[in-house]
Amino acid sequence: MHQVVSRKRTLFALFASGAIALVSGLGVLAVQASPRVVQGDEGASSTTTPIKHLVIIYQENNSFDHYFATYPVATNPAGEPSFSATDNTPSINGLNDVLLAPNNPNTVQPFRLDRSQSVTCDQNHGYSAEQSAYDSGLMDKFPELLGVANTVKVGLPPNQTAVPCDYGHGKGLVMGYYDGNTVTAIWNYAQHFSMSDNTFETTFGPSTPGNINLISAQTHGFTPDTTSFGTAVTVNDTIIGDPQPAGDICSTRDTSTQLLASTDKNIGDLLNAKNVTWGFFQGGFREASGTSVVTGQPTTNTCQIGHANVGGVWSADYIAHHESFQYYRSTQNLQHLAPTSTAMIGRTDQANHQYDLSDFWTAVKAHNMPAVSFLKAPAYQDGHPGYSDPIDEQHFVVDTLNQLQRTQEWSSTAAILVWDDSDGWYDHVMGPVVNQSNDPSFDRLANGNNCGTNPNDVSGGYLDRCAYGPRVPLLAVSGFAKQNYVDHSVTDQASVLRLIEDNWTLGRIGDASLDAKAGSLMDLFNFTNAEGNHSNKLFLDPNTGERAKGG
Repeated sequence: MHQVVSRKRTLFALFASGAIALVSGLGVLAVQASPRVVQGDEGASSTTTPIKHLVIIYQENNSFDHYFATYPVATNPAGEPSFSATDNTPSINGLNDVLLAPNNPNTVQPFRLDRSQSVTCDQNHGYSAEQSAYDSGLMDKFPELLGVANTVKVGLPPNQTAVPCDYGHGKGLVMGYYDGNTVTAIWNYAQHFSMSDNTFETTFGPSTPGNINLISAQTHGFTPDTTSFGTAVTVNDTIIGDPQPAGDICSTRDTSTQLLASTDKNIGDLLNAKNVTWGFFQGGFREASGTSVVTGQPTTNTCQIGHANVGGVWSADYIAHHESFQYYRSTQNLQHLAPTSTAMIGRTDQANHQYDLSDFWTAVKAHNMPAVSFLKAPAYQDGHPGYSDPIDEQHFVVDTLNQLQRTQEWSSTAAILVWDDSDGWYDHVMGPVVNQSNDPSFDRLANGNNCGTNPNDVSGGYLDRCAYGPRVPLLAVSGFAKQNYVDHSVTDQASVLRLIEDNWTLGRIGDASLDAKAGSLMDLFNFTNAEGNHSNKLFLDPNTGERAKGG
């Protein structure tokens, strides 16, 4: 196999030797020449690239090493989907002999999780705990500080039973990873299109900060400070946990942890200002009927409708703290109102750009796909450990991309597949510290009590936004994507935000939003005719993740 040189580093060794220091403002900004302007569809706002439709598929809780540790080498046991890399597959910054058993600095060595072990326990992915596990860059405290040995609930009430989900590994489960026999589709998309091996959460912490960073890169500006079950969720007016948006008809957590809407700006406001169509489409946002996860009986209560994953674990389809735009007054649809017509999907009406996932496909069928679409799977398919899993996630991702590639808009569409947080799963790479925070109550990255010492004017002086957080996967699936390509430049969740801002010339969020420091995703794409077919497609089997017959 021809190997492409990657910027592979053993971060804990470099950090320990002093080769890496905590620095402020170490953003990687890809400065672009003035791009050509491309007119949008049917007189829509102009774009700086040929991308007229951007679809962001935002999944849940998986680190880069958890899905790509040994890429592109899979074990390929008999009876499981197989993956065989082409000869020109580039190398990535994954786990190699230096960090695989028996050489890993953690007390438990990394190990392969089989396809039969797809339903796992949810690991600890708290803002402070993740920083502590990094141990000043040594990356060696994952089992002790992030590992969770637990059980999951199986079956509907009143017949729920608890079953182990750590497969005998206990807290060492956090060191497990999948390969191309389980996350087969993800590996195939990486091989056929382009991926990053150097994308990070914008900040540390769980889903809500990740969801906010995707659309504004500013987790500060939310009050009041709150705790839930003794755990801080908002401190110094900054979100570090998972509060739910106050007023959402499906918010279920303690009302003391429900955040009032912020009056700050998000990407929706910037898109509206330029009359660019957009929408956030989430599974379960407005379902008419289904099975209640509370009673196990048929129901028309949207907030209770749910599904079981492959392990029989049930969850409600809609999760309030995954709906990014409900945290902002300007973009809320707290009553989950339907769009007034198909023609209004993507435009401002009573739905206010917040929709059920079914509305996206209604718009697509009517050739009314918004310019920017955020897709959130129903919970059982979003990949979140515990109630979801890689197998159900694969069904959603493959079904979505197969359908998109059959649309006439595909030739002007790019899909970005990215995850909201790492779930605490082991990853061996520590990102650069581009935004410092010195809150000794919650920051733990360096010396157990800070993430640098100077939240300066560039950071707005806002605490508890230690950046960057853990490494997560990111892929570009498009006819414009470079084929079988790995981007090693430093990017983060805010890079997706930056891509939207730059493509539609929207400007930046402001107020110390980390979009100003975000690296560019443009290296994933090639917009010249020399690259070849911009209608490039790959159809996969949602059950196996392998190439579909005739695809």
